[in-house]
Amino acid sequence: MVTQIPRKAAPTKAARPSKARKTQAMSGTGGRTAALFLTPFFAVFTLAMVAPVAYSIVLSFFAQQKSGLGFGEAKTSFVGLENYFQVLQSESFVGGIGRLAMYCLLYIPCMVGGALAFALLLDAAVARARKLFQLLVFLPHAVPGVIAALIWAYLYTPGVSPIVSVLETGGISLNFLDNHLILPSIVNIAVWEWTGYNVIILFTALQAVSREVLEAARVDGAGEIRAAFSIKLPLILPALSVIMLFTVIGTLQLFTEPSIISKATASVTSTWVPNMWAYDAAFNRHNLNQAAAASIIIALMAAVLSWAVTRFSSRMNKA
Repeated sequence: MVTQIPRKAAPTKAARPSKARKTQAMSGTGGRTAALFLTPFFAVFTLAMVAPVAYSIVLSFFAQQKSGLGFGEAKTSFVGLENYFQVLQSESFVGGIGRLAMYCLLYIPCMVGGALAFALLLDAAVARARKLFQLLVFLPHAVPGVIAALIWAYLYTPGVSPIVSVLETGGISLNFLDNHLILPSIVNIAVWEWTGYNVIILFTALQAVSREVLEAARVDGAGEIRAAFSIKLPLILPALSVIMLFTVIGTLQLFTEPSIISKATASVTSTWVPNMWAYDAAFNRHNLNQAAAASIIIALMAAVLSWAVTRFSSRMNKA
């Protein structure tokens, strides 16, 4: 008599955990882990960014008004958009926007064009000692903005500047702090500071360009200049678009360089650019409400210009 060994019953579908449940459990665990790590970031972001912006918006709709011919106690009153109208009607604020526009027209082509030229030269096959050149080009960006402005203020000041002395020896008399040259002088400081930083970004993008494509172009008879403009430049347009976006936003934040230079010349006033106007309104004229309104206007300008640059860059990348 043959005894039969009983087989183990196969687990039913209900006993087996389904793949959907496993995926759901894993995704739930991953979501909780991500939330745990992101919570400190969002907490700091809310306290350092969202809360100040919200407070500035609220502050811009109020004003300190005094009764009794200005001798009474100041009271906070809701004034709506009056602070915005007063800021936009200020000749010094509007003049600062005009100077900032001229600054952009000089600074952006010089800095972006110089960064692109340096990056292409570093990527060229004829370039030697690339690491050394990258360090030398990037080194000015390692200098803090305040220190860089102080260095150039020294180099611009007549009587102490070696550059001015050398030019005067050659019969050239230039006052870099004069009202006619002060804008190019400040542009020069910013170009000196930020060109190296953008060179590294563009050079990194150029390193991602396929070497096989470049070799094929050289076999077809394309030189370095033709390859740079016909192959390399179109392939690094996304990186160039990012640089343009950050540069436009950065130009609207112009403050450090003219603030330092203003200590050495009367050509730069305390309201020379919009950010300086807002600082003067807050800490010299003690009008925090108008300063908040001016800050919101500057932020809106940055948002509009960023949107325009993004739209233009997306069209260029699709073309």
